[in-house]
Amino acid sequence: MKSKLSRAISKPPRLRVGLKDVNREQFSAAVNERLGKQRVSIMLDGSIIAFFKAKAGERGYQTLINQALHQAMTGEQIESTLRRVIREELHTA
Repeated sequence: MKSKLSRAISKPPRLRVGLKDVNREQFSAAVNERLGKQRVSIMLDGSIIAFFKAKAGERGYQTLINQALHQAMTGEQIESTLRRVIREELHTA
């Protein structure tokens, strides 16, 4: 008789998008499409992580970091627009 080798075949976990089971790549693509988010790896100072974790409490600290970065980006845009408008107004006066 032939001996059968029993191997533990580990399947990747199935994730759900709506009512559909999908693999990790499909799930990641769906999240990116839906939320416009992209997974990145970034090195931050421990004090920054501690600050945002303390501020977040029960919520996700990564969301707060994302909001802070968005505010910094928007603030720079507002500042440059305001400077341009002031220059234009001073030039016409």
